Amino acid sequence: MSRRVKTLLARLGLVSLLLVSSGCTPLDDFLAGVFGRSMRDQSSFDPYEDPLKAPEGSVPFASGNLPARVGEVNVGQAEGLEDVPPPFTALDVLNEVDVVVSLENPVPATTESLDRGQELFLRFCAPCHGPNGDGSSGYMAAVFPPYPLIADRVVAFSDGYLYGMVRVGRGLMPGYGHRISHFDRWHVVNYLRVLQGVASPPATEGGGE
Repeated sequence: MSRRVKTLLARLGLVSLLLVSSGCTPLDDFLAGVFGRSMRDQSSFDPYEDPLKAPEGSVPFASGNLPARVGEVNVGQAEGLEDVPPPFTALDVLNEVDVVVSLENPVPATTESLDRGQELFLRFCAPCHGPNGDGSSGYMAAVFPPYPLIADRVVAFSDGYLYGMVRVGRGLMPGYGHRISHFDRWHVVNYLRVLQGVASPPATEGGGE
């Protein structure tokens, strides 16, 4: 290889190094001069701008999570529930403010409610608190023992307070409002009351006293 070629290659390498090390803009300008177009010259969307409108009749992924009544499936209508619970925060739960404590449980503890509550409890609560709510039989017990849900202190909480903990969380417990819908939270509360021994499951048909 001749000395002239080596000098040319060295200069090209130096130019390339300068282009790369100086950032994307000079390199983009160089490529725009070579290929006639730039990466910056293209269609783009502003932050939070939707590129397309949602199809008519579609259900939003993030919705109010408030079905109109017990037993119905939420179809995305945030205004479906007539009596919408007031907004509150995890700090409100921690401080036991009246807006949380005074929430009334609108769901009777029927067999259907307890069955649904058990399903959700085992799915979302048992991994930490254990299937019996004792805080020592869950997966997290060996790492960080969760508070037992059958303790006297938790038994003394109102149904509204327990609902609030499920909805927005409390302390180290995260909120499950985005995972468990409005009425399903009450089903969990009803089932927890059975685990705590303060409520009895309804008698089945044909059962004895």
